[in-house]
Amino acid sequence: MSDATCPGGGSTAGGGPCPRDRHLTANYARQPVNFVRGLGARLWDAEGHEYLDLQTGLAVNSVGHCHPAVVEAIAAQSAQLIHVGNLFYTDPMVRLSARLAEASKLGDGTKVFFTNSGTEAVEAALKCARKRRRAGTIVSVHRGFHGRTYGALSATPQESKQAPFAPLVPGFVAVEPTAEAITAAVDGGTAAVILETVQGESGVYPLPAEVLRAARAACDAHGAALVFDEIQCGLGRTGHLWGWEDSGVVPDAVTVAKALAGGLPIGALVAGPAMADVFEPGDHGSTFAGGPVQCAAGLAVLDVVGDPELLAAVRAAGERLSERLRDLPAVTEVRGRGYMQAIELDGIDAFALVGRALQEQRLVLNATSPSTLRLLPPLTIDPADLDEATTRLAALLS
Repeated sequence: MSDATCPGGGSTAGGGPCPRDRHLTANYARQPVNFVRGLGARLWDAEGHEYLDLQTGLAVNSVGHCHPAVVEAIAAQSAQLIHVGNLFYTDPMVRLSARLAEASKLGDGTKVFFTNSGTEAVEAALKCARKRRRAGTIVSVHRGFHGRTYGALSATPQESKQAPFAPLVPGFVAVEPTAEAITAAVDGGTAAVILETVQGESGVYPLPAEVLRAARAACDAHGAALVFDEIQCGLGRTGHLWGWEDSGVVPDAVTVAKALAGGLPIGALVAGPAMADVFEPGDHGSTFAGGPVQCAAGLAVLDVVGDPELLAAVRAAGERLSERLRDLPAVTEVRGRGYMQAIELDGIDAFALVGRALQEQRLVLNATSPSTLRLLPPLTIDPADLDEATTRLAALLS
């Protein structure tokens, strides 16, 4: 690998800084690989090496890389209309809002506010909840992650992420992710409770159904809104369209993003009847959100991830994946649902393992802590490829 072609991250063969880092800020710990092509569950780097992808752009490429239906939708729409802004209607925007409202199962009168990302969807949810109560605290739980802009960060009780940017937005309360703690924290001054039904960024911790039910009961008792953050765990990743479906609990609003447009930037606040009419003209906005190209891609993605047969296959294959992961060397715990899995490792640095996986096994993985490895394969992955990926992982752990 020559100095001139050193991929982003790392250093050159001569020990100097990588040339590709010269004009990039240092807030990402990039791996020394430069990807140039993707298809399905596979990626290729600039040197022609082929990789199996079990990271999927942090749960973005849930239908795989360059899914033909998504590519076709993007190409067709971009040749027709790319952007006009939110002072006008476009057909893809109207159609996607209707699809999301129906798919959300939040009830008649559900409406959608489009954003460009998950953190913006959370910001919209927080503003909507605060306006609805005209004041009030926001309750979140430890291990939760909701984004990196100031409101979303204030709802993310992780010291390493919050401390460098204090003071944060006031009026946020963080409690343990238990039914008792949430019940005690919600009162007449609470605007909303926001929860990831499966806490992804902290290492794939599904919240028990009794926790979700307690949050629903507490919000109902005090008139607060219940917001489920489905940015990572939604849109089929758990083997259900939404991570909360097994619990039987219906929230007042859902935030979505990541997988929604197959790789294009989009997010949405899906507001049920209790929150749908809170925003008025001028309350909130976004220049690029809900663009026709992103929405056309989103419609194609929903066609794929909304297929009951695909979701059933993800549930079944997810159980098989969990069993295979439990049999791997050095694995002490397996957590997750469907194609959202994490393993705890004994005596192995997960961050170092991610780098080794790339170089030694051409396997794309992600670590969320020094002991936690997270696997987010595409929902469309061939079962044989999934078995191959776990075989490569076994070789690393051995």
